[in-house]
Amino acid sequence: MSRSFMPVPEDMEDLPALQLQGLKWTVSHAYNNSPFYRKKLDDSRVSPEMMRSLDDLRRLPFTTTADLREDYPFPLRAVPFEKIVRVHASSGTTGKRKVLCYTQKDINDWADMFARCFEMARLSVSDRVQIAVGYGLWTAGAGFQLGCERFGAMAVPVGPANTEMHCQLLEDLQSTVFCSTASMALLMVEEIERRGQRDRLSLKKFIFGAERHSRKMRQRIQEITGAEHLFDIPGLTELYGPGTGLECIAHDGVHYWADYFILEIVNPETLEPVIPGEIGEMVVTTLRKEGSPLIRYRTRDLTRLITEPCACGNLLPRHDHILGRSDDMFIFRAVNIYPGQIDHVLSQIPGVGSEYQVHLFRKEDGRDLMVVKVEMLGTDSPDAEKGLAEEITSEFRRQIMVRPQVELVEYGTLPRTERKSKRVFDNRAQD
Repeated sequence: MSRSFMPVPEDMEDLPALQLQGLKWTVSHAYNNSPFYRKKLDDSRVSPEMMRSLDDLRRLPFTTTADLREDYPFPLRAVPFEKIVRVHASSGTTGKRKVLCYTQKDINDWADMFARCFEMARLSVSDRVQIAVGYGLWTAGAGFQLGCERFGAMAVPVGPANTEMHCQLLEDLQSTVFCSTASMALLMVEEIERRGQRDRLSLKKFIFGAERHSRKMRQRIQEITGAEHLFDIPGLTELYGPGTGLECIAHDGVHYWADYFILEIVNPETLEPVIPGEIGEMVVTTLRKEGSPLIRYRTRDLTRLITEPCACGNLLPRHDHILGRSDDMFIFRAVNIYPGQIDHVLSQIPGVGSEYQVHLFRKEDGRDLMVVKVEMLGTDSPDAEKGLAEEITSEFRRQIMVRPQVELVEYGTLPRTERKSKRVFDNRAQD
């Protein structure tokens, strides 16, 4: 590898000054070039001249997904159309996608950030990176390939579908890194196990994006393939796409690129900052983005800042793995529950697989019923199954304060997918 994409230590010492410079530029750029932001800032009685310190960030109004829908089809645009070289989009909840604009500088910055991810994962130019994420309007495939080419490793751009082709290329091309959703990775490694391919492959690392995953799923993937490292990569279309941070080899949280954006953690109800280390909603403000800058954008992703120094030695700040989304929460018998809590409980119980489903129903008497379907590993004893179901029920009661009905199913029974897995099914509205 001929160059490093990491900031030098001196940049980290001057990070607050660098962030303030970027904040001033972003607010000025947005105010002067985006009619949407000019109105939003004027309505909040905030001007670019008020940005004198990082504390002034709290003067700025929040931006939301509703703002992107209202400003469709080119929301937040802050450059002339002649400077836009690409658009990407994510799915929308009302039929309209969230479309984001990119200038050539935005693309170049994104490539550098993504190359930094591969450097943090300790790849080399000799690695062969098989990409199994979506291409097209989505940011995932384009981002992984862009970063791979900027970094200098070999890209194998297959996309998410066709396990047959993936298995063949993993063996024939001797790919060393596999990039996908965690669900796709599980689907692939179980196919590798079924085919008895492990000893004919050179897979050493996995990079997961686009969905939360459990420790059980990671353990299963590592057991089948013998991979050295599995990395979590955050991804948000509004914030370039995947590549804005990565889990390092210490596997203790995600380093994020604080020289490209400011990360706040706020209480999703009060919108006030939480205490460092407390779980809250991620809010991001870009420092260099030209096409569609973000000012205090509410991501809805839940995480926490990790303030302790990282064992890997990197000085870039960290946040925890994404624990869920504030709008993913469901209420069962007056208890607020996030899917990440269920992941955590099941990951602690031996004999349980990585896949599960939660089904919510409303009974005739008006009471709610929760049915948790869980895959079990290696038992055909009725007594063992009963004990496992009782342990799961007990841990739900102890850690989440609810009592579900547990249904154990054979390993591999629950559906696998090459995209994001749906695990919570709320049937109460229909009932």
